[in-house]
Amino acid sequence: MDDVVMANRDEALPVVSITAPDDDTPKLTGEDNSPGVPGKREAFKRSVSPSRLKEKLSNLESSRMESPNKIQDRLVNLLLSQVIPGPTNDDDDENTPKDRRSRKYVDRPNFSLPLMSTNFRRFNSRIGVAFVFQNRLIRLFTWKVPTQTFSFLAVYTFVCLNPALLAVCPIVACLFFIMVPAFLTRHPPPPAHAATETYPLAGPPLAPPRKIKPAPELSKDFFRNMRDLQNCMEDFSRVHDLTISILGPPTNFSDESLSSALFLALSLLACILFLAADHIPWRPVFLLTGWVATISGHPSLQDLLITTKSDLVLRDHNKTAFSAFSSFATTDIALDSSPERREVEIFELQRLVNPYSTAPDAEYEPFMFSPSPYTILSPSRIAGDRPKGTRFFEDVFPPRGWRWADKKWTLDLMGREWVEERAITGVEIEVEGERWVSDLAYEELEEPPVGVGIPRGKTKARGIVTWEEGRGTNRKGEWRRRRWVRLVERKPLLGNDDM
Repeated sequence: MDDVVMANRDEALPVVSITAPDDDTPKLTGEDNSPGVPGKREAFKRSVSPSRLKEKLSNLESSRMESPNKIQDRLVNLLLSQVIPGPTNDDDDENTPKDRRSRKYVDRPNFSLPLMSTNFRRFNSRIGVAFVFQNRLIRLFTWKVPTQTFSFLAVYTFVCLNPALLAVCPIVACLFFIMVPAFLTRHPPPPAHAATETYPLAGPPLAPPRKIKPAPELSKDFFRNMRDLQNCMEDFSRVHDLTISILGPPTNFSDESLSSALFLALSLLACILFLAADHIPWRPVFLLTGWVATISGHPSLQDLLITTKSDLVLRDHNKTAFSAFSSFATTDIALDSSPERREVEIFELQRLVNPYSTAPDAEYEPFMFSPSPYTILSPSRIAGDRPKGTRFFEDVFPPRGWRWADKKWTLDLMGREWVEERAITGVEIEVEGERWVSDLAYEELEEPPVGVGIPRGKTKARGIVTWEEGRGTNRKGEWRRRRWVRLVERKPLLGNDDM
């Protein structure tokens, strides 16, 4: 078989454009050869022009010269986004405790490793002032320089005796600890070995102002800040664990008798302080407390207090006090150990098989079990909605957080009580038998006989006879219901995550 050869004579040659998708060059179809629209050959020449090729090569080179750190950061962020759980809507669940740190309450940036690294470096280079202040407080309360500690106690005494001086303390601290050192930096005092007469005390400043700058990275101050930050994290962790171990068991109601007794004691103390707080000499109390706390930090007293004997004595006293309080809680606090019980209800609904039946013993068919009685004046029935529920008893479950306390449902024999509690009208109540509460048909519904037609124009007007007029005495409505009850009890919440 001969090969078929197809020649391209008058049509334009198909070409492939190498322009970018966002290029401004119009798309070519190869069919429009109008003079105003460039052809494919002209577009190809324009796309491979030297200026455009040079621009594309420069863009490619710049993308290749992207720093490897940025690529590494992107990869790490991609991996962390797969590992770290994303934001969820757990706060919408009523049983889930609210997390005040979620994005629902605080609009903050998400976790990012490069941002975390940058913020840590910036924070570490600027946190040195806080650690200097911490070291000065340690030196002050450990009596490294006794004159400074006595000066602090003198100021503290004046503030306790006259609390109005507390408003002066921040201003004095700003003057003596910020502005005076800044002035002495620009106007340094004469050296101790130089004569005061020969040292100029007037004139322009001799030194430039001191500016607080962040510690440079990889400097000695930077690593000192890292060391202090490490120790501060360790101190915080120890204080946190010690606080939780001391305050946790008495206050988290793990031992309900002990926590209840503590709650009563704190409530009684709050009431007493509410009445007697004005009669307590708070100035001597704070004065003695401050002096005792400061003096207890003296090295001599620390050696005396931190000994094996004093530790044993303190433990014995704490154990005795705790035992006395626990015995009081166990003997005098009576708690109900049985779970809380409630009664739940369900309504068995039945519907009339033939709504037009006037027989007093009309047949009803089971419809469903519903949480509402579906009476004449119920909102769902007025709106024309079907009752909501389930068709079988086995599909009725206890409320969330509860469990069944007995094995089966019990028919409520006191139908009049729940009817009167709900102010239901227009119903007939059975006081014996199956205890149905049936609707009453106030208006008779006429149904023409089967197969008999009524001639047009000869319809006889009839008055509607209501149940009150006597004809519908035994006429029942379309629906009837009866009430079933069952006991439920609260079930313990197991598997809660610790905070």
